[in-house]
Amino acid sequence: MTESASLSHFRCGYIAIVGRPNVGKSTLMNELIGAKVSITSRKAQTTRHRITGIQTLDDAQFVYVDTPGFQTRHSNALNKTLNRTVTNTLTASDVILYVIEAGTFSQADQQVLDLIPKNVPCILVINKSDRVKDKAALMPFAQEIAAKRDFTAIVPVSAKQRFQLDSLQSEIKKHLPENPPIFGEDDITDRSEKFLAAETVREKVFRFVGDELPYTSTVVIEKFEQEGNLRRVFAAILVERDTHKSMVIGNKGAKLKDISTQARLDMERLFGGPVYLEIWVKVKSGWADNEAGLRAYGYE
Repeated sequence: MTESASLSHFRCGYIAIVGRPNVGKSTLMNELIGAKVSITSRKAQTTRHRITGIQTLDDAQFVYVDTPGFQTRHSNALNKTLNRTVTNTLTASDVILYVIEAGTFSQADQQVLDLIPKNVPCILVINKSDRVKDKAALMPFAQEIAAKRDFTAIVPVSAKQRFQLDSLQSEIKKHLPENPPIFGEDDITDRSEKFLAAETVREKVFRFVGDELPYTSTVVIEKFEQEGNLRRVFAAILVERDTHKSMVIGNKGAKLKDISTQARLDMERLFGGPVYLEIWVKVKSGWADNEAGLRAYGYE
């Protein structure tokens, strides 16, 4: 922020990013702030925590909150916790980005829309609009969704292609309250490096093991040490059964090696220094349906 920027006209606020699983919420936040703080994969339920991404400009600070996709299929303790995170975030936000996929509107999309408070400015974000071959069909689709609620704006975007993200940010800024910045101008998230390390490993588990592995696997950082610019990270991947353990390890340990290598490279990019990473796989059955266990593993 330049000294010439007047704090009396500075805008700052919280922007919740909501939608059903897999509409691209995490990719959208990462691209808006220009850094990877929220993990992504094709697997539903990749995001499980309330993750904040921060972007500071000369005259505004955008505090984006990436939320888990609202869950309608399972009712275990994990999903109840994730849904509580979504609803709590909505009521505490200054602006809501309601993200849907271009050309698709399902019952799950409607269920998320029904959760959004009427008194908070809500922008309809139509993501993956670059995939729509017939661009003329996008307008009637947008009008059909717009009829469901009084949106403050409708912005078609492609998060991956960075298409129209500047337009989206301009719309958001109009609705941010006049406030001084909450975070430092160089901050990109309010999450610790230890948390980001666990999320990075979890992303690689989902990417390399894919749909074979049930979503009830998680990652715990058992030790995180820093010596100068070097981080030493000791992580445990928790799975429900011995069969899941062998999936993660792979033939002669090949899959676990790929997970470790890619996670370490991502951490080095994120932390800006060398990382020593060790990963174990442990069987811990029933953790996802135990409220006390969820709190122990960092689920709010």
